[in-house]
Amino acid sequence: MQTLVLIFILVILLFSIIIHECAHGLVAEHYGDSTAREMGRITLNPIPHLDLIGSLLLPGMMILMSLMGHSTPVIFGWAKPVPINPYNLNDPQKNMVGIGLAGPLANVIVAFIFSIISRILPVFSPLVTTILFYAVAINLVLAFFNLIPVPPLDGSRILSGLLPEEYAYRLSRLEPFGFIIILILIISGMLNFIFAGAMRLSMLLTGF
Repeated sequence: MQTLVLIFILVILLFSIIIHECAHGLVAEHYGDSTAREMGRITLNPIPHLDLIGSLLLPGMMILMSLMGHSTPVIFGWAKPVPINPYNLNDPQKNMVGIGLAGPLANVIVAFIFSIISRILPVFSPLVTTILFYAVAINLVLAFFNLIPVPPLDGSRILSGLLPEEYAYRLSRLEPFGFIIILILIISGMLNFIFAGAMRLSMLLTGF
C-alpha cells in the first residue's frame, strides 16, 4: 500500500504545484500582463511547468528514500516560475504583492477543499484517508514554504513589493544564490517547523 500512496502523493503534488503556478499567471493577467498565457503556462498540462530539480529529482529522491525506509518530511517540490513582465503590469510594485500571494493562497484553498472532503466522506478505507490527509498537508507545505522571502520563492516577490525600491533591488540580487540558500535551509533542518506546522494543521483540519 505504501507504494500506491506514494504514487498518489506524487500526482497530488504535481497538480498542486501546477495550480499554484496557474494562479500566479491568472492574477498577473488580471493586472495586465498576459505573458504566462502567451507562453502556454496557464494550463493543467504538467509538461510546460516541469522543473528538472523541483518537479522530478527532489520529489523522486524523497519518494525513493521513503520506499527504502528512511524517514522523510512531507514530499514537496516546485515548478518553473511563471514568466511575468513587470512592464506590462498596471502598478508593478503593488501588483507583484498580489501575484506573489496568489500561488500560496491557491494552495491554501485546495487544502481546505480536501479537508472538507475528508470531513464529509465516510471513512471506509485507510488508503483514502491517508491520501486525503497528505493532499491537505502537501498543499499547506507548498503555501508555507513559498512564503519564505528568498528569491525566487513567492515570499521574496511579496516582500519586494512592500520594500522601498533600493532594498527590493538588493533582495533581487540574491536570486542567483536562492537555490543554494533554500537547499541549506532544508538540509540544516531550519525549515522543519514548516513541515511540523503543516502536519499539525492538517490533523486539525481533517480530524485524522
